[in-house]
Amino acid sequence: MIYKTFQNDLSLCLGSADTALCLPPLAYVSDKVFKYENENFLNKGWVPIGRADRLSEIGDYETLDVSGHPVILIRGNDNQLNALANSCRHRGARLLEGNGNTKGIRCPFHSWLYRTDGSFAAAPRIETSDAFLERNNDLIHYKLEERLGFLFISLEEKPGAIDKWLGNFAELHGDWPISEMKTTRKWTREFPFNWKCFLDVFNEYYHLPFVHRDSIDAVYHTPRAGDLSTGNFATQFGKTDGTGGLLESQQNYAFGNMPGLMGDALLGARYTWMFPTMTFACSNDAMWVYEARPKDERTCIVTQSTCFHPSTIAQKNFKEVSKIYYERMDTALDEDIIALKNQFAGLNSPEASQGPFSPTLEHNVAAFAKWYSAKMLKALEINEKRNL
Repeated sequence: MIYKTFQNDLSLCLGSADTALCLPPLAYVSDKVFKYENENFLNKGWVPIGRADRLSEIGDYETLDVSGHPVILIRGNDNQLNALANSCRHRGARLLEGNGNTKGIRCPFHSWLYRTDGSFAAAPRIETSDAFLERNNDLIHYKLEERLGFLFISLEEKPGAIDKWLGNFAELHGDWPISEMKTTRKWTREFPFNWKCFLDVFNEYYHLPFVHRDSIDAVYHTPRAGDLSTGNFATQFGKTDGTGGLLESQQNYAFGNMPGLMGDALLGARYTWMFPTMTFACSNDAMWVYEARPKDERTCIVTQSTCFHPSTIAQKNFKEVSKIYYERMDTALDEDIIALKNQFAGLNSPEASQGPFSPTLEHNVAAFAKWYSAKMLKALEINEKRNL
């Protein structure tokens, strides 16, 4: 049972960034809250799951967990991406692990075979079963959509329209050729803190002078006020000296502007949080994406993707210089991880409490806290009515 005080604390997050408080510590450390958010609203609507180009060839697949649902992403023989339940229709065995390329999906338990579109293909020694003949043995499909090269999955049978969910997302990111960007490096790691902690830190400028003083702080100006979002995301633009894709000491190695840039894209970087579990930044020469999927209240699985425009990838020195961009990503992340481990230790204190936001420097974080609190309070209200 979620305590009434937690509901009251969530209500303090619903105002604008200059009047609201941050999420209560229980939202980060409670196993009950984690279970509740996972069961009641993180599995509703559309969940962002990274870039589509990472599965570029027919048969390419990747497995992941989406709100407790094991999923296979696989590019079928028709070149379309499919999101399938990673569970055999016979006796529920896991079908695939990790990532790779396959011509079909074969269950390692009893050798049931499925095509890359999830349709049933064959099974040994089952033809005498009337139940087998009478049922649909295809793998369960989840809804999957692609926008600007990003993938969005829905676990609902009849989700709302993806474009309504995203609102003015495409409009606010129109200065960058995001749909053309290609992933050149991708990794996945496990971290010992709540998933919201990771996404929070990526989306605020407040910590830069203190956590990144000698690495990237001098690159970033104070950002503009956050943009008005009509979808399930928050975004904010800020000018930079040079590119946000490199450390202060590395700016001489910059690739320069990618083609197709307009307006703000020529002046700085845009940081965006796609609710609930993905965030990314676009500079004039690169894009970096983080997915932070919850494992439990104390652990998250993070995937980072670094992306460049095809014209940049075609440069003769790309392999050499791209490593300098990757070094920037890793350096800033290592600094953040130290701060996040310390923050999470503090959040577990009985004395931890909600504090105010810096309205301009923590715009995206305040916007997510408002979104999260509204979703959680609505779910709690519905459940309370059911229990009357």
